[in-house]
Amino acid sequence: MCVPASVPRPTAHSLNNIKRKMDGVGSFGAGRAGAAFDPIAFIQQPQTILRILSWLFSMVVFGSIINEGYVNHGSERLYCVFNKNNSACNYGTAIGLIAFIASIFFLILDMKFQQISSIKDRKKAVMLDIGFSGFWAFLWFVGFCFLANQWQRTTPDELPLNQGADAARAAITFSFFSIFTWAGLTVRAVQKYMLGTDMSLFTTEHTIDGNPPVQPYPTVPVTEPTDTYQSPPFTENLDSNTAPTYQVPIY
Repeated sequence: MCVPASVPRPTAHSLNNIKRKMDGVGSFGAGRAGAAFDPIAFIQQPQTILRILSWLFSMVVFGSIINEGYVNHGSERLYCVFNKNNSACNYGTAIGLIAFIASIFFLILDMKFQQISSIKDRKKAVMLDIGFSGFWAFLWFVGFCFLANQWQRTTPDELPLNQGADAARAAITFSFFSIFTWAGLTVRAVQKYMLGTDMSLFTTEHTIDGNPPVQPYPTVPVTEPTDTYQSPPFTENLDSNTAPTYQVPIY
């Protein structure tokens, strides 16, 4: 049996990549579509841990500002504890609340990601995660700098008995932590995107850009026959050019 010259034989590196993807880390970081969901393995994933931490940090930021981030020093009007700059409180509350809701959304998306059978839909989900996580990491950086700057400009006279000081420090601290959690989520999403896709992981046939899926070259070893053809035993070599002769019986 001869192997066609136009079909390259798979190398050890390509075979390892195929095996690695078939073990469940292909197709944008997910396994076979329709596989059973494992909650324990899902909780132990670094992306899930970062998602939960981002959810908790955002809740602390906007919760602290809403509950104790406003004081009424010398008047009935409420002022923001960050140098009486209501824009600082509004900014911290907005990014914290949106991050809180987005963390829940992406956490549910991560749970349902393996059930998505369409490669294009998986790619869109990963790209959405990359864009939002990267942008929100930047907004948290801006928010940390903004809140820290306004807090430095706040005088003790504006906060009698340090009213709202703990809430302001908590908002600044967890804004700083949120930078790293959302940056980590961005890195994880980029890693998922770089894994690409493997068509063999899906239970149904799909196409990419109208082209049929390409299956990997079979890895069955090719052996060349070494034994030559031998005539069966107990047969005589007959000359094909010589006509057979018959002896006429004598009566």
